[in-house]
Amino acid sequence: MKLIIDTDAGVDDAQAIMLALADPAVEVLGITTLTGNVHIRMVNPNVLTILEIMRRDVPVYAGIDRPLIQEWEDAAEFHGGDGLGNFQDRPALTRSLENERAVPALLRLSREHEGELTLIALGPLTNIAAAVRLDPDFPTRVKQFVFMGGTIAAHGNTPIVTAEYNIFTDPEAAYITLDAFPRSTMLSWETTLAHGFPWDKFNRLCAIDTVNGRFFKAISQATAERLQRDFQRPAYLLPDPLAMAITLQPGLIRGSGDFYTTVELNGRSTRGQTVIDYNGISGKAPNVTIIQSLDTDGVYEMFVRALSG
Repeated sequence: MKLIIDTDAGVDDAQAIMLALADPAVEVLGITTLTGNVHIRMVNPNVLTILEIMRRDVPVYAGIDRPLIQEWEDAAEFHGGDGLGNFQDRPALTRSLENERAVPALLRLSREHEGELTLIALGPLTNIAAAVRLDPDFPTRVKQFVFMGGTIAAHGNTPIVTAEYNIFTDPEAAYITLDAFPRSTMLSWETTLAHGFPWDKFNRLCAIDTVNGRFFKAISQATAERLQRDFQRPAYLLPDPLAMAITLQPGLIRGSGDFYTTVELNGRSTRGQTVIDYNGISGKAPNVTIIQSLDTDGVYEMFVRALSG
């Protein structure tokens, strides 16, 4: 698999990137960055830190620093002020950003590897939408596009209560992207809620005493404590890792459906909500494969392998 990762490098992004970097069957051709969970000024060193810890050399391309139109609201409340759970033991960086920016890099790589690329977006879709607007043929050159984002039952996690954070952050970008790609795969917020790691499994991962394992524990602890203390969640949530897992191993998917999906841009109470035509009323062809269930035991085994290496 030839993979490009587009990320706003919060805690769960880092976990997802670790899964990809640890998979010997995957060639990560590049990582593109943007503002989302935290500002791109922190996202960039976060990605470079992950590469340092995992001793991998992957080109990192800095992308867009704000949503296309609306004001940006961070998610530091969940990811820590640095985006990595206020990670204290950062190694000195020996890797640096590429001179080329993210959107030109996406277009170039799509031409160099036409029909071969898998593109996964772990944050807002700002870079992807900009690439679409610069080159409308960009989606046709991508083999597979997967994104973590959206809601399938209006159960959101933002001030717009029906909207999920990544889509809420840049609704215009999401609208442009879903309109342009003939087929996408979506891992929603509700699917995240239904497929966490029970706390005993999470604690076993945190006990893996390797460089990767200690990094996983360090960046995950603050989020874990908040999920238990403030939200009484029965499991540790894995938004971006689930999206990455079903991208790397599609056999983990246990249920999915194909539906026409778009994004509401104007509703006072629904701006940023993903709108899904479950019953075919619109007459529009399905453009999104929505993941409804997956094998979390298989995802857990992926983490064991990634953290034990």
